[in-house]
Amino acid sequence: MDRDIRTVEDVLRLLDGLFAPEADRWSEGGAAWWDGFYGDRDRPVPFFAAKPDENLVSYLDRGLIAPGRALDLGCGPGRNALHLAARGFEVDAVDLSPAALAWAEERAREAGAARASGAVRFHCGDAFALTSSDAGRLSGPYDLVYDSGCFHHLPPHRRVSHLALLERVLAPGGYFALTCFAAGRMGSELPDAAFYREPGLHGGLAYTPQSLRRIFAGLEEVELRAMRQQPADSALFGEEFLWTALFRRRG
Repeated sequence: MDRDIRTVEDVLRLLDGLFAPEADRWSEGGAAWWDGFYGDRDRPVPFFAAKPDENLVSYLDRGLIAPGRALDLGCGPGRNALHLAARGFEVDAVDLSPAALAWAEERAREAGAARASGAVRFHCGDAFALTSSDAGRLSGPYDLVYDSGCFHHLPPHRRVSHLALLERVLAPGGYFALTCFAAGRMGSELPDAAFYREPGLHGGLAYTPQSLRRIFAGLEEVELRAMRQQPADSALFGEEFLWTALFRRRG
């Protein structure tokens, strides 16, 4: 007879276990799935292109965010991390997938002088574990935490982990920015409870502006809008099926 639940983390792990192993996209157990996803670099996946997010570039160009220390969650092949480094940030970029990080390292070597003004360190693993107090491999404070497409692949209960990560590592006065699936445009709009009746995330969760404001109510909203679609020949990435949001931690 098991009576092992004593902490919030115990509850979160129990809920993780309600999902079939093949549905895991958020823990180290999902690394193999992401390796397969990134394994074919010629696939017509829009965010495989070496282009930073248009909203991130906009924040920097408008002076909303100044260079400092940055944490890139779910960095993939490094397109945003390398842009931040080129703009003077010291960047820790983390992803579950060794294949994605190998690609990111190749891009970093190719970028060479373009990233000379900053530094990028790539880390393989679960960002929640790597930023926890006992692991300590990634430690704040960070002036910017950037999440481009990681948040919408978390099951509902792991929003608790996401918020706890921000609480641990985001500096007072620091910024949290994200892009995620926009309700009505992409992603599942099932209620949270439905994911535990038929485990699986149906490709990712969709969010409304109201739900994002509610989830991140502890932060000050700076900007929340749809990502601006970019033409194929643009130097920036932009797809209108995503929300972009910028929040600031009160000092």
